Amino acid sequence: MSTPEDGTAPDESTLPLRDEADLRPVAARVTLHDGMVWDLVRDTIDFAPGVRFDREYIWHTGAVAVLAVDDEDRVLMIRQYRHPVGHALWEIPAGLLDLDGEAPHRAAARELAEETGYEPARLSTLVDLRPSPGGSDEVIRVYLAEGVRASDTEFEREHEEAELVSRWVPLAEAVTAVLEGRLTNGTTVAGLLALAALRAGGAGTTLRPADAPFMARPGRV
Repeated sequence: MSTPEDGTAPDESTLPLRDEADLRPVAARVTLHDGMVWDLVRDTIDFAPGVRFDREYIWHTGAVAVLAVDDEDRVLMIRQYRHPVGHALWEIPAGLLDLDGEAPHRAAARELAEETGYEPARLSTLVDLRPSPGGSDEVIRVYLAEGVRASDTEFEREHEEAELVSRWVPLAEAVTAVLEGRLTNGTTVAGLLALAALRAGGAGTTLRPADAPFMARPGRV
């Protein structure tokens, strides 16, 4: 929330507990690197009267991820090589929002099928993330998939996905692995802990539908 025009700071006790769009004017934008998947940009920001500065950040397509759970409260995880960190990580299925016109929840179902061979009967919105807002405009929505079943379609995997393996893991075991530092993928950690919190919240806790409004991205307008 912006500072009032009289220069006084807002009373923090009155601020709503939610993230709010508050885009400051961008005087200039330069693409420093046109990348294979995402770009690096530099914005000149008119932050406040007499205050102007530059910020460089990753201009990201956005992504979706899927935490699939079965009737035994097991979650479906994949093991995938991630070159930037030099590790093979246990993760939940995920993918970029890089197909024009594809709804995020449909992209999530597609990624689940392509990476694991399973299709969801039901999708709900589990948790929304901005994983690195100081250096990237990336947004990620994690969906909860229930009633999963084997897909009739076979998918050819290549590059890092060529060695991809999947495994059903008890939720409690996966959460323990997170808390012991054995699982570190940020999206996976958030999804697992969100599902654990949902379980602890009892039957009265409800999730947003799969097609709930997606996170606002004011800088994209």
